[in-house]
Amino acid sequence: MQFLFAIRSRGVTDKRVLTAMENVDRGLFVKGIFSDRAYEDMPLPIECGQTISQPSVVGIMTQALNVTPRDTVLEVGTGSGYQTVILSQLARRVYTVERYKRLVMSSKLVFEHLKTTNIISLYADGSHGLPDQAPFDKIILTAAAEDPPGPLLAQLKIGGIMVLPVGQSDAVQSLIKVTRSQTGFDYEDIRDVRFVPLVEGLGKDG
Repeated sequence: MQFLFAIRSRGVTDKRVLTAMENVDRGLFVKGIFSDRAYEDMPLPIECGQTISQPSVVGIMTQALNVTPRDTVLEVGTGSGYQTVILSQLARRVYTVERYKRLVMSSKLVFEHLKTTNIISLYADGSHGLPDQAPFDKIILTAAAEDPPGPLLAQLKIGGIMVLPVGQSDAVQSLIKVTRSQTGFDYEDIRDVRFVPLVEGLGKDG
């Protein structure tokens, strides 16, 4: 795919991540007038005013998350489901939460088409996480919060990692990696990014 060179040139070197991205056809997640640009390294609009992230950012976030085959991952913001399927190639189980019912339904159709069996897709307010399924080995947010949400930090295992964009929705945000230790949380800046804002509550699909 055209964007694989861009992914490597931007520092994605983890062979498992690269293989997962090679195995997932981004064209399945981009519909309509933008479908002919699915293999370019750029974000694209999807339904409900959301976006599918550019592949190099997906690769950087996935690499930072350091997913292992035994991990249970929580993804907040299913969107198109592209990041979800890549995570499913690497993890034992992926819980993915989306506030727009239309996106939940359309992503589930792709998951079924790909015959994925380790994705649990939920229509819910992801800003509160999934306390009944916590704690998680890894948590990833595909929407920007002003600060790492407290409920999600609380659902991270000791030694677990959370990757998320942080910052104002109308400004350049910072992609950060949060690692939970016995004594607290360690924070690492990865790069500047731009994501849609993390919003509480359920979305209106109209």
